[in-house]
Amino acid sequence: MTPKLPAVTAKELVRVAERLGFAFRRQSGSHAIYIRPNDQARVVIPMHKGELKRKTLHAIIQDLKITVEEFRAML
Repeated sequence: MTPKLPAVTAKELVRVAERLGFAFRRQSGSHAIYIRPNDQARVVIPMHKGELKRKTLHAIIQDLKITVEEFRAML
């Protein structure tokens, strides 16, 4: 059973992505695009107010190539 996803804002998610080596590349509307230079992995983070939806957060965690447990530990 996977642990429940925490309630996270876009700023908190950006902090985790930057710790994993992702760097801001550009922004398209309200979506910031981060790239990790060593493997060209890409993650798109919606920069909306409030908390991200659970399904969106789960998809972004998969794009970060980490588990939910690792994500919770990095918060």
